[in-house]
Amino acid sequence: MPPPSDIVKVAIEWPGANAQLIEMDQKRPLSSIIREVCDGWSLSGSEQFALRYADGPQLYITEQSRGDIKNGTILRLAISPTRAARQLLERIQSHGIDARLEALKELAKLSADPTFAAEFINMEGIGTLARLVESGTHFGEMLAFTLTAFLELMDHGIVSWDLISLSFIKQIAGYVNQPMVDVSILQRSLAILESMVLNSHSLYHRVAQEITVGQLIGHLQVSNQEIQTYAIALINALFLKAPEDRRQEEYTNPLEQHLTEMASSLAQKHLRSIILNHVIRGNRPIKAEMAHQLYVLQVLTFNLLEERMMTKMDPNDQAQRDIIFELRRIAFDGENDPTGTEKRKAMYTKDYKMLGFTNHVNPAMDFTQTPPGMLALDNMLYLAKVHQDTYIRIVLENSSREDKHECPFGRCAIELTRMLCEILQVGELPNEGCNDYHPMFFTHDRAWEEFFCVCIQLLNKTWKEMRATAEDFNKVMQVVREQITRALAMKPSSIDQLKTKLRGLNYSEILRLRQSERMSQDDFQSPPIIELRERIQPEILELIKQQRLNRLCEGSCFRKLGNRRRQEKFWFCRLSLNHKVLHYGDLDESPQGEVPFELLSDKIPVSDIKSVVTGKDCPHMKEKSALKQNKEVLELAFSVLYDPDETLNFVAPNKYEQ
Repeated sequence: MPPPSDIVKVAIEWPGANAQLIEMDQKRPLSSIIREVCDGWSLSGSEQFALRYADGPQLYITEQSRGDIKNGTILRLAISPTRAARQLLERIQSHGIDARLEALKELAKLSADPTFAAEFINMEGIGTLARLVESGTHFGEMLAFTLTAFLELMDHGIVSWDLISLSFIKQIAGYVNQPMVDVSILQRSLAILESMVLNSHSLYHRVAQEITVGQLIGHLQVSNQEIQTYAIALINALFLKAPEDRRQEEYTNPLEQHLTEMASSLAQKHLRSIILNHVIRGNRPIKAEMAHQLYVLQVLTFNLLEERMMTKMDPNDQAQRDIIFELRRIAFDGENDPTGTEKRKAMYTKDYKMLGFTNHVNPAMDFTQTPPGMLALDNMLYLAKVHQDTYIRIVLENSSREDKHECPFGRCAIELTRMLCEILQVGELPNEGCNDYHPMFFTHDRAWEEFFCVCIQLLNKTWKEMRATAEDFNKVMQVVREQITRALAMKPSSIDQLKTKLRGLNYSEILRLRQSERMSQDDFQSPPIIELRERIQPEILELIKQQRLNRLCEGSCFRKLGNRRRQEKFWFCRLSLNHKVLHYGDLDESPQGEVPFELLSDKIPVSDIKSVVTGKDCPHMKEKSALKQNKEVLELAFSVLYDPDETLNFVAPNKYEQ
């Protein structure tokens, strides 16, 4: 007799009949078990049947997936995926509209099943769906179900997106470009275009030729946040896949240009203001997926700075040297330079020292280290041109101080630029699941440069408050980093609000915060506290254990990662009240409050759990692609390993709920 671990007790349903309660031997072939079940209901042709889950996504059970069946699972006898695929393929091509609609509705649901999908695709099902779309004869619900099925089938990765025809792309783009189109059709069309761009280099070029920024802007002005999210997701996808030269090009009319010219578009006031006013400052709270897309857009926009950040200055390039000459002219000569060329050159060394460059003779050498490279010089020139009074005040104020207390503007600007690149992670790919966008960066066309201008004034002010000398340079930069990161954590809604937050974080306040944090740590190190801690430690540990168990019994909701279409999908996990079983299952939406055990279809006996691993040791982190495998997700990942060789994989919502 097989050991108990190979036997699972399940119920199997069949319409119009009493359920069969059987002990399923996991060592027996599925075909043998299905034959026995069919015999119990006097059904012939057992090879035409299969088992599916009765609850949740109702997936087909295969030899590969049968190990997921748990005791108490309810299954359903159904027609086999091959038979189902053949029947649906015939029905969606029938002449009866009602029959075709019902078939497409069922197909849209079944297409999420990988077993059914493989059978349907083998029968050239995707080509049939594509032709139905290309014909332009489907509308409303029928078209929505067709697009849903198509997207679900393609998402299995069985068929290459490169096989999609140009006429299909034009038809899908046509739905996006139509002024009045059904919301469900528009949503799926945007999702299909996003998947095309992310999964095919050749389709990226075709989609970019069909869709313009002006056409997508209309979808950002609607009240449906889900449509807004899909529209921004498509912008992000095109931006992410755009060739480097295309990202940096300048074009005159941003509303008519194609999305291959993403850098110019995102820098334009119209698109930015639409996102600011209709999305960020809209009347609806920002959902997690929208927050993620805004974060991705922010990251990709800042990544346009990477080229300049990694470009060294060429000391022999006269055009680049002229920028340094311009910095000197604005600071010391005003609009008119009364001195002759020879006399002016003789003054350069002195002036460059007053400007705070490390190399007084040839300051171009200060910009040969990357990062921040030429980006630092760009920031300095912006300050000098746009905020000229502030620039002149900072330079002249420091040049009139005693040598030991002067704040070297050039050196500070270069180091500050490097610091800001680190804080905002310029050049790094977006983190999957991260929602950390900053509203203030959407409030100004030159948000990066304005951010630098605010921070360089902060640095100058903090230098004075610390009465720093050249030897204190690194200490000042550490304080400034702390001031900036603390202010950003408050999520200021505008550049002006950032200034207000920073004013409240002067050097005295930073010292006070540090002292307060240090005191709270020091208090716990005094002898009476140590003695008390040792005395109550057993009780405290028991309370912690109980609190953690209570939290596990309440359960947590986790977001499913890796969905290319960026739809919200969730699952929930909680510990049974007797602490013996982990219950988990998929949810259609994020729950409000506790999820009953009855809604969680899967479970794991705690006695089967072998260990818990975190970070890069997790199986789902080892499988991640280069794009998704990043530090943040690694820090949030953990897995439960249980017998025989199964895993339950998690990514915590944040570091505090792990």
